[in-house]
Amino acid sequence: MKRPLVAVVSFYAIGLLLAEFSQPPFAALCAISFFALILAITFEKSRPILLCALLILAGWTNLIFHTAIISPNDLRNLIGDKTEILSVRGDLIRTPQIKIIQRNGEETEHSLAQIKITEICRDEKWRPAFGKIIISTPGELPANFFYGQSVGISGVISKPSPPLAEGLFDNRNHLATRGIFYELKTASTNDWQLCGLILQKPPVADRFLNWSKRTLALGLPEDESLRLLWAMTLGWRTAFTGDVGDPFLRAGTMHLFAIDGLRIALISGMLVALLRVLRLSRAWCGAIAIPAIWFYSGATGWESSAIRASVMMTIVLGGWALKRPSDLINSLAAAAFLILLWEPRQLFEASFQLSFCVMLVIGLLLPKLNNFSDQLLQHDPLLPNELIPKWQRATISVARILARYFSLSLAAWLGSIPLSALYFHLFSPISPIANLIAVPLGTLALMSNLGALICGSWFPFAAELFNNAAWFFMFAMQWVSEEFTKIPGSYFYVPSPSWISIAIYYEILIVALSGWLKTAQRKIFGAAILILIFTVYFFRWENSRNEIKLTLLPLNGGHSVFVDAAGRQNDWLIDCGNENAVNFTLKNFLRAQGVNKIPRLVLTEGDVKNCGGTPMLDELFGVGELWTSGAKFRSNVYRDAVSEFEKSSRHKFLNGGDEIGCWKVLHPIGTNNFMRSDDNALVLLGNFSGARILLLSDLSRAGQNDLLSRTNDLHADIVVAGLPNEGEPLSDALLDAIQPKVIVVADSDFPATRRANSRLQERLEQRKVPVIYTRNSGAVTILADKNGCQLETMDGQKFNSVSFSK
Repeated sequence: MKRPLVAVVSFYAIGLLLAEFSQPPFAALCAISFFALILAITFEKSRPILLCALLILAGWTNLIFHTAIISPNDLRNLIGDKTEILSVRGDLIRTPQIKIIQRNGEETEHSLAQIKITEICRDEKWRPAFGKIIISTPGELPANFFYGQSVGISGVISKPSPPLAEGLFDNRNHLATRGIFYELKTASTNDWQLCGLILQKPPVADRFLNWSKRTLALGLPEDESLRLLWAMTLGWRTAFTGDVGDPFLRAGTMHLFAIDGLRIALISGMLVALLRVLRLSRAWCGAIAIPAIWFYSGATGWESSAIRASVMMTIVLGGWALKRPSDLINSLAAAAFLILLWEPRQLFEASFQLSFCVMLVIGLLLPKLNNFSDQLLQHDPLLPNELIPKWQRATISVARILARYFSLSLAAWLGSIPLSALYFHLFSPISPIANLIAVPLGTLALMSNLGALICGSWFPFAAELFNNAAWFFMFAMQWVSEEFTKIPGSYFYVPSPSWISIAIYYEILIVALSGWLKTAQRKIFGAAILILIFTVYFFRWENSRNEIKLTLLPLNGGHSVFVDAAGRQNDWLIDCGNENAVNFTLKNFLRAQGVNKIPRLVLTEGDVKNCGGTPMLDELFGVGELWTSGAKFRSNVYRDAVSEFEKSSRHKFLNGGDEIGCWKVLHPIGTNNFMRSDDNALVLLGNFSGARILLLSDLSRAGQNDLLSRTNDLHADIVVAGLPNEGEPLSDALLDAIQPKVIVVADSDFPATRRANSRLQERLEQRKVPVIYTRNSGAVTILADKNGCQLETMDGQKFNSVSFSK
């Protein structure tokens, strides 16, 4: 059988997927697996089928073993879903890392660490515990906290926060794939202490990293380029603060900073080339290069991507050293099987999926592209080389090299398209061309850094020369990535595709590239399947044109409503929060929805918590039109934001009684002369396929009374209200007029003044209708179509077809 390990890892992966959706008892799976093994040994004719079933069961059982709660001392048994103040003891799994957070123009440092718990303390009583947790601490920990050290820590432990809205990074799920289910937050580094046997020296890997950072900094200022060199060569993640990584993500060159297959392959190639120059045999090259790449993986912190790449390179180099025939696809399957056997949760990590899908497509597509380019770029085969001018031969050789580089870049890009859209919400057509320049620059920077590390201790002058060369290549790589992203159409933010769409994409690629479509019958069958897929997606797209999706996003005391209608030109964004809300939440949310430009922004009032991020939003996305009421607000932030739009004639007004799109303006009218911002808040009533949705913003009691006195029909199925600065939203008289079926209160945990108080909660409870508080529920999504309206929150509350009538 050709490439047998592909079938092995495929069936094993099916078992892992089954374990993700179904978790039977571990003991039952073990018993069934043992029974299947006995059957496979006994019945020879049915052995192939039984072995396939056994592989599926092996994957299923292995993942359940890694995720099931087996020990009574498991943290999931001891803590559950509670939030507690307690003390823990355990061993540091890795040396704490520094994360720099930029907020309000200032940088603050946080230490992130992982420990393996041995004990927890409740009510001054210690008891055994089992599990891994992640710890976040303001400030930088002392140098004597490093990998292997036993520590005691006090703080607040809870499950990691779920994503605030659909499409935002799911830290809870990300940590769960690494076996971490709890997060401990401490007030300061004073909550840490050493305990047990205290180690005096950091591990070799830490000392090597510290020495390497000092060596690579010889003769250089500590600027962004140097920090990026540390990131590329040593896996130093602190370099990526703020938006430093955005140009690399958009240009598709971010992979150069991951300790992945490309990095390990480059280092292996450099080592083997050097050893071959020294005239060492293949066996000796493999014997030296393989331990060297594993040392490099360990020195950079045993990152999952580095381990995967090292396993893959060990298999490839081992086969080459032993002079065995190699097959990239089979070697890839072998590496995947070994990794998933050791840690089955890797299958659900983005980096694993990207690594192996990209390598699979490269293995299938690259030989075909290379053959095509070689045939295209060949001279007349009937002419001997002596009769071909040297310049022509040189030109063809250079063209072939460039064509091969481009083919590799193109194959890698095709292999990453759906997963880049899923995890980064990006589609970068410029990536193959950008990588054509960035990869050689990154390779030269890496080579220069390796040269500096070799010369650092005994030849510092040469190390400085290498460092300056590396700095130049890194600066050039930054410039290339930034300049390519300035080209119109170089990248787009796109919504996440479904897993079914991703599977279909890779199936089409694999079938097309594997040679399965050789016969006419198979080509006809494949064409029929493609037509069927196209038809299904066309009807889905046609139906989606009748859908309107509203997402209410709580933002640091304010809130925003994004209205996603058919066609981007029909979208609305109502309020945007302050600068921090835009930078940390709204920006990422809009990109996850595939928003590249905001056609219309509505500011309902002049408070900083709702409009302070307008200039930043315009800078990040570009706002087509700014709509506000005609009311005058005293806020300087509001006035400055509006004045910028007035300069470019992008400012438009909304007044009571106006109708635009699916919205009707109910408040304020032009003759209002209220003094406070909350009194003049815009009130919008939307009608979506018969569902009436009323947005009250932060309307104060005076504004509510005016709205009641001037509006005859306030009936709405869903009402959304923020918290005014004084008084309460949603007076009883207003609720009597609205008669809502669902009430949404847009409040926030922080600051504390933006939480709905107990008096308001008790009053709303008496209405006997569902009340949603966004500080608890997260974002609220309302989907309206021809069949009615559905409301869903991030914490799982659902209200389907709530009797909306036209």
